[in-house]
Amino acid sequence: MAWRDTLMELRQQLAATREQRLVKAGEDNAEREVVRKQLSDLVASLEVTALLEEMNTVMLEGKGKIETFLSWEDSDEDEPPASDTEFLNSLELEEDVDVISLVLTWEEDGERELDVDVGDSDDGLYVQIAGVEIRQERPALEAALAQAFREELEL
Repeated sequence: MAWRDTLMELRQQLAATREQRLVKAGEDNAEREVVRKQLSDLVASLEVTALLEEMNTVMLEGKGKIETFLSWEDSDEDEPPASDTEFLNSLELEEDVDVISLVLTWEEDGERELDVDVGDSDDGLYVQIAGVEIRQERPALEAALAQAFREELEL
């Protein structure tokens, strides 16, 4: 009977550990949602989409295409996890860095693109144009977009 008692004790420990992991995962998920909202708010406050649309209209005569990618979006996210274990596993697979990428693409002597990444890292929120980090201010964004456009077209 000692074996059975050991297994029962282990089962209780396992249940407590699983509960702690679920609570921690829930807290982490809540923190992640706060950061994602901050990223979305930063993109909105800088009016990144409007700037890219204006570039498309003025510089490309509307022939470009603007796409937005959210690093955390996945086609399977609409389905809730089947179990607590599946929920924990899904959280472990997520990347540590959340990024919103806005990309303006167009055809001009081959495919061209201009990308804006707004993300979160260990150092906090950042804004990058074509991989170069810039200040989180509209004038800095405008200048960096114009420079990146020049570089993309080798002007």
